Amino acid sequence: MLKVLFLGTPDFAVLPLERLFEMRDKVEVLAVVTNPDRPFGRKQVLTACPVKKRALELGYKVLSYDKIRLEGVEDVKALNPDLMITCAFGQILSQELLDIPKHGVYNIHASLLPKYRGASPIHYAILNGETETGVTIMKTDIGIDTGDIILSKSLSIGKDETCGELFERLSRLGADCIELAINSLIDGSVTFTKQDETKATLTKMIKKEHAKIDWTKDANAVNNVIRAFNPSPVAYTVYNGEPLKIYQAELSDGCGMAGEIIESDTRLEVACGKGSLIIKKLQKSGGKPMDASDFLRGNKPTVGSVLG
Repeated sequence: MLKVLFLGTPDFAVLPLERLFEMRDKVEVLAVVTNPDRPFGRKQVLTACPVKKRALELGYKVLSYDKIRLEGVEDVKALNPDLMITCAFGQILSQELLDIPKHGVYNIHASLLPKYRGASPIHYAILNGETETGVTIMKTDIGIDTGDIILSKSLSIGKDETCGELFERLSRLGADCIELAINSLIDGSVTFTKQDETKATLTKMIKKEHAKIDWTKDANAVNNVIRAFNPSPVAYTVYNGEPLKIYQAELSDGCGMAGEIIESDTRLEVACGKGSLIIKKLQKSGGKPMDASDFLRGNKPTVGSVLG
């Protein structure tokens, strides 16, 4: 029986955790480590992260630390896992932690490493117009996603697929991949391949300001921003001096000044640096997301006015 310590926080890590539960004839999850409960919503109610909620439902012991490398080392030593598995954990592990499990630490990473290392691989794959991405299982070292590759599996990105939709598919693929990696460890067939540093790219943490639309870019690039930031932090522009969030758009071939509304009768169409976008779903400041057709019934944007 392989004794495992699982470390994860957001929704992305829930399906891989559930897969370990399904493998309980081979794997014993000693505990699940998450970030502490955080204030959430307008009332700032302390709320458990998705992994903690699911771990408790599955009957697992849960440990939470602001910084496991400072607060949790002795706890991990006491558990003495054979393997640690991290998935979107969001904390840096020290060498002392990496050295505790005899088989090391396996990380479930949502890209085809060495491309898109770092915090936001799914966002950047869409932002950069990639047509393919995947999941890599990597043996963690002290660098940022620089460890040896155990296995990787790819999938195609749909031309209209949003970050949220891709997130869910990659989470399912991550569960499949960690099962394969664990089975290879158990049967002794596991292999480790060095990453090609010449092909490495690094992603940064996504911030709200990254989601502001630059209408001078071509329509495809602007649409990639809209797709990449749906459902969060949501691409936005400015309309009548107020933020206007845009959730979904469709490529078109209209022309005009960048950001100019070129159609507002039967559809809401905005010109880009090259081509145009037909806005399909949006949200006014203080309102709820709505179809563009509903927006047009209550608002009549002037053709020729400019967003941004």
